[in-house]
Amino acid sequence: MNQIDDLLRQLIARNGSDLHLIAGQPPRIRIYGELQPIRSEPLSQDEAKDLLITIMSAQMRKDFDEHDSCDFAYSLQGEARFRVNVFRHLGGIGSVMRAIPSQAKTLDELKMPPVLKTICRQTQGLILVTGKTGSGKSTTLAAMIDEINNTINGHILTIEDPIEFVHERKHCLISQRELGIHTRSFADALHSGLREDPDVILVGEMRDLDTISIAVTAAEMGILVMGTLHTNGAGATVDRIVNTFPSEKQNHVRTMLSTSLRGVISQQLVPRKGGNGLVAALEIMVNTSAVANIIRQGKLDQLESAMQGGRKVGMVSMDAALKTLLQKDMITGNAAYMAANEKRSFEDVKDLNA
Repeated sequence: MNQIDDLLRQLIARNGSDLHLIAGQPPRIRIYGELQPIRSEPLSQDEAKDLLITIMSAQMRKDFDEHDSCDFAYSLQGEARFRVNVFRHLGGIGSVMRAIPSQAKTLDELKMPPVLKTICRQTQGLILVTGKTGSGKSTTLAAMIDEINNTINGHILTIEDPIEFVHERKHCLISQRELGIHTRSFADALHSGLREDPDVILVGEMRDLDTISIAVTAAEMGILVMGTLHTNGAGATVDRIVNTFPSEKQNHVRTMLSTSLRGVISQQLVPRKGGNGLVAALEIMVNTSAVANIIRQGKLDQLESAMQGGRKVGMVSMDAALKTLLQKDMITGNAAYMAANEKRSFEDVKDLNA
């Protein structure tokens, strides 16, 4: 057993999410949002390099030499998979390895709101899961893909960088493609995917104009497209997509989104009260006729009011979700205040259970 496997097993045993290996620093693991050292001695440059080179394929080493960073997946057979980023830095070489459960959890296991199952029953359009890095987007999307895999007979195509959750065939045919191995880019894979008779396409990250443009077009063509963005909130998500396009095309894109967007799930992980884990706080926007009108007219400042009025169809703002978690005594007042968008409405509770 090599040393890096031993470190990864320590990560799993302590319910950590990420292993940080940085030359010149002790190895650290992230547990419930906080980085903790797992030994006092720092990694030397040679030790860090030896640890990481052993798990890199020849192609990954070539990519690393050419670009000074690379991304790939690594597996502990039968135990867990890890999303790996290796990079050069001032002190030498470093890496962050994120643990991916060996099997995707279901929406029920994640205790997700029932509206997510309703959104998964859509047969076409665009569904976006957003939030900062480490907010659980991939876990939520994997659970949604699992829900679809259990309920329809179709073809699900995933395009990822790298492949995280490996989905087994249930009712659906599953095709999973990884950047750098099976395709050159998200945009190339999407172009190809349009000719592969998919019912559902999962885009691991919508990061550039070409990818976003093809994804919106595919949703208009009758495919259910699911993707992620590093945005905070439904309004910011719509704004990001629209502003990716040249100004002369933005009105047309707003019109396309008003008809093709099915929902936006924005999430963040908040420390659980008592310090034993994290709780997902979800903002959910469903594209009702009122929401479609707002998107078409570009009046995104009105989305918050539309979500407040859409509770019957499962819509909820981030601050309302945090207040619910606070009322259920799942998070502290200080945690709610720190995670809130409109902090003034949490001023009276920010010192509770701090």
